[in-house]
Amino acid sequence: MTQSKRMSLVESLTNVAVGIGVAWGATFLVFPWFGYEADVQTSLGISLIFTGISLFRSYVLRRCFNYVEGRKF
Repeated sequence: MTQSKRMSLVESLTNVAVGIGVAWGATFLVFPWFGYEADVQTSLGISLIFTGISLFRSYVLRRCFNYVEGRKF
């Protein structure tokens, strides 16, 4: 049985929600290594942009894998 579209979205949202916390925290460690100031507003904005990209990527890949799994070869 394949995963429903709704559950694919729920899984992707959960994964990204956890990931945004990790990504946001990581910006405070990584930015200074490259000479950037890690202020809260900028790092949050960058994290949100990449979170949106990650959500889209995660959902599309999940649907592709479910499509391939659901096909009988």
